[in-house]
Amino acid sequence: MGLQAAIERGIRTLEVYGDSALVIYQLRGEWETRDPKLINYRKVVLGLLEEFDDITFNYLPRDENQMANALATLASMIKANKEEEMRPIQMSVYETPTSCYNLEEEEKDDNPWYQDILRYVRDRKYPEQATENDKRTLRRLACDYVLDEDVLYKRRKDQVLLRCVDAVEAKLILEEVHEGVCGTHANGFMMARQIMRFGYYWATMEGDCINYTKKCYKC
Repeated sequence: MGLQAAIERGIRTLEVYGDSALVIYQLRGEWETRDPKLINYRKVVLGLLEEFDDITFNYLPRDENQMANALATLASMIKANKEEEMRPIQMSVYETPTSCYNLEEEEKDDNPWYQDILRYVRDRKYPEQATENDKRTLRRLACDYVLDEDVLYKRRKDQVLLRCVDAVEAKLILEEVHEGVCGTHANGFMMARQIMRFGYYWATMEGDCINYTKKCYKC
């Protein structure tokens, strides 16, 4: 484990970068951890954090982490033997980059699907130009949602609360659950059930999962 290696080398200040949105955001406390396997994983990591004076976790999109992925793939293909000498990998760093990329600000969903429900649960206000039928429908839907500070939750029939996520977070969750660290390339229905076990929800989740698996070239 990288954190353990840093501790053994006496490192006290560390910046961690990972392409697993699920793991990074859960360690940062922005997403909840409900899967039993990830809960144990998080407990181990939180125990190691006490060895650092300052440590931060940063999400790095998979497309920007190609070198680390390539090295990890290469390492998995090699069987190391302590008695054999391993030749070092030669790498070159050029002073001038071959290409430049425009860095855009992190995407935000300014109009999430649950916006009207959130406004009604929080302020008891209806959307502008809402008809009486729209208001009745909104009141009926709002019965299944709970607001905790600024976070909206969907209440299942078994009273388990699922955090409502917008389109941007939903995209990250789809990528992680299907092909991330804990991904198994499951079918759409299985993905939807896994996401709910992790504690997340959005209105078009099942359809989005099915469409995502259809576009996965590995599947």
